Amino acid sequence: MKTYILGLSCYFHDSAAALLCDGEIVAAAQEERFTRIKQDPSFPENAVKFCLNTAGITLDQVSRIFYYENPTEKFKRIMSTAVTSGWSGVRSLFFHVPGWLTNKLYVRKKLTKALGFANTPVPEITYINHHHSHAASAFFPSPFEKALVLCIDGVGEWDTTTAWVGEGSKLTKLWQTRFPHSLGLIYSAFTFYCGFKVDSGEYKLMGLAPYGRPVYADMIKKHLIQVQPDGSFEMDMSYFDYATGDQMTSEKFHDLFGGPPRDAESELTERQFNLASSIQAVLEEVVLLIARYWQKKTGLENLCLAGGVALNCVANGKLAQAGIFKNIWVQPASGDSGGSLGAALSGWYGHVGAPRIPDAGDSMKGSYLGTRYTREEILHYLNEQGAVFTELTEDKLCAEVAGILAQGNVTGWFQGRMEFGPRSLGARSILGDARNRQMQTVMNLKIKNRESFRPFAPVVLEEHAKDWFSVKTKSPYMLFVYPVANSKLTPPGPGAVQVSGLGKLNQIRSQIPAVTHVDNSARLQTVDGSHNPLFFSLLNAFHARTGCPVLVNTSFNVRGEPIVESPKDAYVCFMRTSMDYLVLGNFLLRKQDQPDWEEKIDWKKHYPLD
Repeated sequence: MKTYILGLSCYFHDSAAALLCDGEIVAAAQEERFTRIKQDPSFPENAVKFCLNTAGITLDQVSRIFYYENPTEKFKRIMSTAVTSGWSGVRSLFFHVPGWLTNKLYVRKKLTKALGFANTPVPEITYINHHHSHAASAFFPSPFEKALVLCIDGVGEWDTTTAWVGEGSKLTKLWQTRFPHSLGLIYSAFTFYCGFKVDSGEYKLMGLAPYGRPVYADMIKKHLIQVQPDGSFEMDMSYFDYATGDQMTSEKFHDLFGGPPRDAESELTERQFNLASSIQAVLEEVVLLIARYWQKKTGLENLCLAGGVALNCVANGKLAQAGIFKNIWVQPASGDSGGSLGAALSGWYGHVGAPRIPDAGDSMKGSYLGTRYTREEILHYLNEQGAVFTELTEDKLCAEVAGILAQGNVTGWFQGRMEFGPRSLGARSILGDARNRQMQTVMNLKIKNRESFRPFAPVVLEEHAKDWFSVKTKSPYMLFVYPVANSKLTPPGPGAVQVSGLGKLNQIRSQIPAVTHVDNSARLQTVDGSHNPLFFSLLNAFHARTGCPVLVNTSFNVRGEPIVESPKDAYVCFMRTSMDYLVLGNFLLRKQDQPDWEEKIDWKKHYPLD
């Protein structure tokens, strides 16, 4: 008889569900993809239904449910912090404790009620500590029999940074840093101070960093965070307000850096560029110190990473380039959504006690764990819209799309099972020609409706990656930043002038300018065809046509919206932007052939830009 384990993460942000069958990952998805509410924190009813339907089971066939954190311990942390924080703590108790006592503390009861949609008995629900969920998500799907595991995020119950040894089916905790001292939260403090949204704008800060210089790095280490040679650290909390206040930074922080936080959407200045560069440099320094210390302490040659900071692919790239470990594997859903998978895996190995046999690649199945739509479902939707399309065989489709991309067209690519995690990996992607000098501007302003400074990621055939990038490890999940190969860089022309800030955007740095950031780096995805053969075929077709094995690959969405989940989501996004072509399965659509969409539905009302 098969054993099914369900993992859940919800009620903070990025809620998700994941399902195991005898330890194998069957399905996993974020709730936001279904509700179209970015970072939806609500109970993941749609994601749970999807997981159960994928397995062909009902809830009463699930043996156990595991939740990704322990609300009781989290409440203890909030109470303890409040009672030791003077008047600000009293204020925090007044505002936060009633909500905990009426809603947030009794999660097991709340989950049981929410699972009532299934009209079956609810299986036993067990809490897994937050960082244990992260560690499980990092190690158990990895290809390693034994590895060091580092989990770095904002905060779970108490832990903010932890080191573990994973071996076989066991995780052993070695070390932790406890709240309020947190690498994730100090980075979020600068995210807030630079005018971006906490818990979602951190990747913007990372992208902004190369425009500046780390002129504030020494100031940060002198005043905000004291770092020891082993990577342990302690923060001066008088500069921060997140422990008991209602914002990330205090007036003392603002005085230190010369003014109040930047207003959202206001002009970016050299100050923000340098602040971003400085905190990125400090983060990288501390992560490298922690990694070096624990590698020396344990002697382990393999490293696994999870937690929100593990999505900082620039730091990951620096780790790989440092050569501290022979192998590094990062959980593609490293944030809280991946906690659902970690909770399920922790339950399977830690509570059920199952043995573990590592997969030679990894057991994430390319992170293609989400929904899939059949030819008939796509065709039915397109016919309902009166869409104009052509159906092609896979070989003809790849050849045709390669030509379309080579002509400078932007193309939506909707294929197979949706990705689990924040990255589009060739299932729900927008594609373009990386050689095109205008592609970054076109995609940012006319397709994605986002800030012009944001870089785009390249996807490259793995066998040709070393010809185009200074890679140290394969990167199937787009979680490492590497320099563009020197041989592909374009030297400045005669009379070139030195520019700063956003002026750097207009400089051509390489043969693939659309994916070369201002520091000549790129957030790389490598493709070998093992999990997404159609995407592999498309890259091969583009390479055969152009001699370039690299495309722009960005997520299929616009600013403020989750990645598309369904043919409807994809078609609406296609029609409301300046995208030129859309591929849904084997169906190819050209924008100028389509009927007037606005006559059929007021998409601005149903799908607002922000």
